[in-house]
Amino acid sequence: MKRLTSPVIALAAFAALALPALADAKTEAYVQKNASDVLASLNDPTLDADQRTAKFNAYMDQFTDMQAVANFAVGKYARRFTPDELARYQKVFREYALAVYESELDAYRGEAVQVKDSVDRSDSDSIVNTVIKRDDGKDMDVRWRVLTRDGQYQVVDVALNIDGNLIWLGIEQRAQFLALLDRTNGSADALIDKINEMKKNLASRRRQYN
Repeated sequence: MKRLTSPVIALAAFAALALPALADAKTEAYVQKNASDVLASLNDPTLDADQRTAKFNAYMDQFTDMQAVANFAVGKYARRFTPDELARYQKVFREYALAVYESELDAYRGEAVQVKDSVDRSDSDSIVNTVIKRDDGKDMDVRWRVLTRDGQYQVVDVALNIDGNLIWLGIEQRAQFLALLDRTNGSADALIDKINEMKKNLASRRRQYN
């Protein structure tokens, strides 16, 4: 993932978080349990690398509404893509998003997740602020946007503190993807090619550090 923030992204993230209402305890408990399970999947000594990735992805698929994040990232184009284009885009976006989450959270495997506080954006839309604690003091802030639908909780965006910048994956990718789609007259193929390129670059960086 390209590691930068623009003023637009920063303002959007700030506006999403600078709200006074406290989220309910059930939402916080949902994030506490599921975030802990996700992190624990990266520290299972009985699994090899491929099995660990598969388990991590399975947890994230349950915890996070990847389709909602993918559709948000392309805005109006989600309605303009053909069903086949949308399905192919959602598939490659899911693969890329999961790889980003695993790559960034992997350094914090086995550490504890603590809920710090939370805010309500509406009756069904909350931000839960957590911190992943480390013995060396290099704690990582992670924020989870949670929607409640028919009594069911689902994460629809995650913000990671990467290189000192709070990055909301959905918000950042939306800015990049919409700019590309606007330049290419809404070409789903051009976007899919770009995401595949980003996946390859991410995999290459991980190989260099493994």
